[in-house]
Amino acid sequence: MESKICILVVEDDKPIRNFITTSLEAQGFKYIETSKGKEAIVLSMSYNPDLIILDLGLPDIDGIEVIKKVREWSNTPIIIVSARENERQKIEALDKGADDYLTKPFGIGELLARVRVALRHKNSIENQNLNKDKFKVRDLVVDFNKRKVLINDEEIHLTPIEYKIMALFCKYPGKVLTHNFIISEIWGGQAGNETQSLRVFMANLRRKIEKDPAHPQYIYTEVGVGYRLIDE
Repeated sequence: MESKICILVVEDDKPIRNFITTSLEAQGFKYIETSKGKEAIVLSMSYNPDLIILDLGLPDIDGIEVIKKVREWSNTPIIIVSARENERQKIEALDKGADDYLTKPFGIGELLARVRVALRHKNSIENQNLNKDKFKVRDLVVDFNKRKVLINDEEIHLTPIEYKIMALFCKYPGKVLTHNFIISEIWGGQAGNETQSLRVFMANLRRKIEKDPAHPQYIYTEVGVGYRLIDE
């Protein structure tokens, strides 16, 4: 059965673009492609793709500008594929609205896995919009009406801040949330003195919800960038 999922591929390196589109097609995805950032913005508005795979180093405008423009009107998942390895640039892309970041060179298996995660995240958000009362993944349940968190049907006591952080993760399952984003949403400020506070709260939260905090099953650390709640 042919998939109706449409993916926009924005990559100026033709061999890499062909490699990506051929692999997507083999998996049953439809795709549209371009090598230009400005055209990518137009295509995203015209076709409203289910997902965007975006290189940052484009010949006309920087990929960061594409992210900012798309985010003005769309929540379409965006996966960055870039040769830029600088941590600051990764954080900037994620803070501007990218959902994931893959550094070149990459294996097509990993890219396809990231695509599946991003699409699940999109579906999770849409399902939550239909049912905003609860969030459930594996044995973790967050009841927003009762402000309760349960693991294996047993209630876990969270402090008000810990609950706010948990609820924030539930809004974006599968998406990397940067330190800056979490701090802004929870404390309303910029990363600084609150960075250490966030680490302390995350350590406490993990001790409460994870069977083995050293090997988490629910909230993963994206080293130097932030955290990600699983979505399956």
